[in-house]
Amino acid sequence: MLSDRIQVLSESLTMAITALAQQLKREGKDILGFSAGEPDFDTPQVIKDAAIRAIEEGFTKYTPVDGIPELKEAIVEKLRRDNGLVYGSDQVIASNGAKQSLFNLFQATINPGDEVIVPAPYWVTYPELVKYSGGTPVVIETDDASGFKITPEQLEAAITPKTRMLILTSPSNPTGAVYTKEELTALAKVLEGSDILVASDEMYEKLVYGDTSFTAAASVSEDMFERTVTINGLSKSVAMTGWRFGYCAAADRDLVKAMKKLQSQSTSNINSITQIAAIKGLDGSADNDIEMMRQAFESRCEEASRLFNEIEGLSVIKPQGAFYLFVNHKAVEPDSMAFAKALLERAGVAVVPGAGFGSDGYFRFSFATDIDTIRTGIERIGAFVRSYRE
Repeated sequence: MLSDRIQVLSESLTMAITALAQQLKREGKDILGFSAGEPDFDTPQVIKDAAIRAIEEGFTKYTPVDGIPELKEAIVEKLRRDNGLVYGSDQVIASNGAKQSLFNLFQATINPGDEVIVPAPYWVTYPELVKYSGGTPVVIETDDASGFKITPEQLEAAITPKTRMLILTSPSNPTGAVYTKEELTALAKVLEGSDILVASDEMYEKLVYGDTSFTAAASVSEDMFERTVTINGLSKSVAMTGWRFGYCAAADRDLVKAMKKLQSQSTSNINSITQIAAIKGLDGSADNDIEMMRQAFESRCEEASRLFNEIEGLSVIKPQGAFYLFVNHKAVEPDSMAFAKALLERAGVAVVPGAGFGSDGYFRFSFATDIDTIRTGIERIGAFVRSYRE
């Protein structure tokens, strides 16, 4: 006797590959995994030390639902310092990871029949949470030729009287694409005069490479500031995935109150220890550690991109951010599930099929692991592709 609501959710297409990889490992097979969506680095010591102190000092009780005042002030200051965005502490809320921030936002704003524009490739959770909230995902497809970014023309064509929200992700999971200030400004122009919200997922903000610079969507105009809900956290850039810390900021105080009300009746406050630790991740104390990780990711990105583009039948656009490559394998096998399954079974390499991100014919390869493992994995993939094409 399951609810209609839960039955609209689809199981992740990537779960079959994950389950098969685990089974093969149990059988003693040599499996290299490149599906992880988390850094291989440890949480910076300054953050761990703050958490230890919090435990020793007994900071283990309930806190305000939306976060302790010191944490909210750290979020406000981070947004001002890094992004030029000015919020009050009543315009931000801390949640159990960015996923809960998105869940709260969608539940608080989407009514049955509302349409939400979702550029593809997308993070697998976006369309599922939209559907769970009663909305309809409207997918805009992108590809290598567009750099995996939507154009103002595509956005305008996708808008209908039912459009409630646009989801933007920069840097992108799974492609690593980063929207420039000019590109965001052009998209913002299309939205002027509408009541369409923008959910801007900026989780990989600190992980950008080369001469790429990051621009927060809400910063490009006053109109965009008013309509944008910024989603961020410390999981990726500060290696705090397991700590479960995310936050969102919005100009609309009533919207923030609504998300707080929902959170108060679901999880209440996030872990009290995490809140103390997160302050150190936000206030610049871990900046040297963040830069060390960013440089390591950039080096791996350069090497992995070069190696993949040397394999006949595969191609990849070097990402501008995040820690993934979205590899085009259409010339070898257009079915990404079939490709990923065969790659795992025959070569012992686990990647995430692009179909799970709404873009078949690609796979996501995480370079959040050491360079020797990356080289070995790509060598195996190259041998697999050559045998697949014979």
